Amino acid sequence: MARSVKKGPFVDGYLMKKVRAMVESGEKRVVKTWSRRSTITPDMLGFTFAVHNGRKFIPVFITENAVGHKLGEFAPTRTFHGHSGDRKGKVEGAAAPAAAGAAGAPRAPAAPRKAPGAP
Repeated sequence: MARSVKKGPFVDGYLMKKVRAMVESGEKRVVKTWSRRSTITPDMLGFTFAVHNGRKFIPVFITENAVGHKLGEFAPTRTFHGHSGDRKGKVEGAAAPAAAGAAGAPRAPAAPRKAPGAP
């Protein structure tokens, strides 16, 4: 369910203080945050946030398209390595034609060899 319009977007207080201070001073520095739940507001445009994903901080540059989304949406917490079936099929499928082309391809018959010492 979506958040009520009358409540407004949620942004952690300390994060909003940092953004307003940077807007007033005119400086642009990377803001480290663990607040993945904070909504991106138009005040944050052009700033870079280092959002924690549970292991490290992921730099997120805020553009117009990101307004209204949460900071955590841009810092994935899980790494996807693919399904085991897909990986196995791709490895075998890629290696099989190369091996078959080198060893199993039919060749033209070789010319008969003469025995050594034969005229």
